[in-house]
Amino acid sequence: MAKKRLERLAVDTIRTLAMDAVEAAKSGHPGTPMALAPPAYVLWNEFLRYNPAQPDWPNRDRFVLSCGHASMLLYALLHLAEVRQLDASGIQTSTPAVSLDDIRRFRQLHSRCAGHPEYGLTTGVEITTGPLGQGVGASVGMAMAARWLAARYNQPDYELFNFKVYALCSDGDLMEGVAAEAASLAGHLKLANLCWLYDDNQITIEGSTDLCFSEDVAKRFAAYGWRVLRVGDANNLAAVRNALKKFQTADRPTLIIIRSVIAYGSPNKAGSHEAHGAPLGEEEIRLTKAAYGWPTEEKFLIPEEVRELFRAGVGERGRQLYAAWNELYQRYQRDYPLLAEQLGLMSQRRLPEGWDAGMQAFPPDAKGLATRASSGKVLNQVAERVPSLLGGSADLAPSNNSRLLMSTAGDFSAENHAGRNLHFGIREHAMGAILNGLALCNLRPYGATFLVFSDYLRPALRLAAMMKLPVFYIFTHDSIGVGEDGPTHQPIEHLAALRAVPNLMVFRPADANEVAETYRVVLSLRDRPAAIVLSRQNLPTIDREKYASASGVQFGGYVLADAPAGRPEVILIASGSEVVPCLTAREKLLAEGISCRVVSLPCWELFDAQDSEYRNAVLPPEVKWRVAVELGVRQGWEKYLGDGGVFIGMNGFGASAPANVLLQHFGITPVEIAAAARKLCGKSG
Repeated sequence: MAKKRLERLAVDTIRTLAMDAVEAAKSGHPGTPMALAPPAYVLWNEFLRYNPAQPDWPNRDRFVLSCGHASMLLYALLHLAEVRQLDASGIQTSTPAVSLDDIRRFRQLHSRCAGHPEYGLTTGVEITTGPLGQGVGASVGMAMAARWLAARYNQPDYELFNFKVYALCSDGDLMEGVAAEAASLAGHLKLANLCWLYDDNQITIEGSTDLCFSEDVAKRFAAYGWRVLRVGDANNLAAVRNALKKFQTADRPTLIIIRSVIAYGSPNKAGSHEAHGAPLGEEEIRLTKAAYGWPTEEKFLIPEEVRELFRAGVGERGRQLYAAWNELYQRYQRDYPLLAEQLGLMSQRRLPEGWDAGMQAFPPDAKGLATRASSGKVLNQVAERVPSLLGGSADLAPSNNSRLLMSTAGDFSAENHAGRNLHFGIREHAMGAILNGLALCNLRPYGATFLVFSDYLRPALRLAAMMKLPVFYIFTHDSIGVGEDGPTHQPIEHLAALRAVPNLMVFRPADANEVAETYRVVLSLRDRPAAIVLSRQNLPTIDREKYASASGVQFGGYVLADAPAGRPEVILIASGSEVVPCLTAREKLLAEGISCRVVSLPCWELFDAQDSEYRNAVLPPEVKWRVAVELGVRQGWEKYLGDGGVFIGMNGFGASAPANVLLQHFGITPVEIAAAARKLCGKSG
């Protein structure tokens, strides 16, 4: 009885912390933490292999709160487990990741208890969640990473990696399409180290799930190839315990369906959507605490015996597990120094010395290569020396040229967890979320699809930027140059949409050598994702003896071809496939006596990060006559054009026709570029 009383005390501590914090903030979601406190307690204090004193332990189990609106559940657990905060360098500090003062200041500026969990702000938060479905999607990537690390780095008598991934999800998570995509792939891959705990409380913001959600979730997941377990009452700790024990020996992913009552214990709001996204109110909190047998006037109360319970549970278990693992790793470093060195670099998001030594320059070629083709060549050149690099395509690898071809690469599958080629199927959204999960386990993942389908993974891409993850995306078929496939497959607004995402670098290289330099920059990134935007059609490989070196890509933009004596009357600015037409237009203008400079601008974000001296040297403020050319919308180009510039590009959707016909039809040719420049200069052709 004493044990049950203590467990009940711990559960109610989690519940009341959530109630009090939401009430103090006058904002938040109290109902779900109140409902899920029992299974969360059992998971954390009895099963989770996690060391609060070493929260970045590589082999720790991952806990993902996919229903991020229930953030106070996670903050209460982090506080009670006494997780230590890591500083910006990953060094452990003496301060708690979540202090009681942080909880009191829930949802306030500079509190580590943000409205939704934020990776990087609060140690112990494994991933930023809030947009429903993203957490469970990324959990599949984490589970894949665990399997991949084990297959690549475990050795006889050295089981360094065997961690499991737990994701707590809601009705809303499972309604989102990304969850369906990710669950389908997880079942196909038989990721037995993955467990989703589904909070079946039958409530959403609008009311009962009967309004919109009547499918049999258990049958759906069984069809995906998951093992499905049920817990009829979230308060039944023995049933939760039994389900989690069964997961430990699973041979496929596990879904535990837990029936709960939102705002459990609240006399007037239990089971009601009113407890989903609003404080209970002071009087209702008093009534609820009375129902729990809790002091009704106490706020943010944590009994000392609850702290001791967590120290004896997750704290002591984690300490012992980490000590044993660390001793194993010390011997591993001695016996497998090269593998240990790779793991050390990965943990710091660093690349091996000489990683780019295999990159080769492309000779001048008037016919050239599609930049998607040169990307495939460069990707394979660098992959040989970057062992943590892995990725794949949403069923478009032959078109994206995203497959790793070396004999040691292989395909990741249920039978081969060591493969570096990932097959996402036609699931762009899940691909984006899975890439985040892989990156959060210190791998260097990439995903590929057509640029027009970047919209399908945009929510995951946005979170990658928010979390500062070095994911990169290979987006091919970048413009009306797609040709006959027509406007459904011709990106128009997509470059502008990607450039609008904070902390995302967008590259659109002009030729094969700019592609190589793009990879040199992108793979060196440690704190932001990047999009590499590539052509379907061949682009000439620029003669770098005649024109400037492609190394200028490292600055985001550079003078590719200057005016005589470096004093231009007009500047032509372009990215990607429009750079060579600008060079052709320049020749026409020079022949007419018009002094012209061509600037290649493959990455706005990188160029804008240069100091004003460099930017002004490339785009002198006194040169007002400028023509920008890009097969997309004008949006954003104004900052480079100024008041006197002209944009040549698209202002509507494309059409179905051969690419060269479309360029003539839309007036995006060297002739039109030269005419625009000539007009600015007040000269006739």
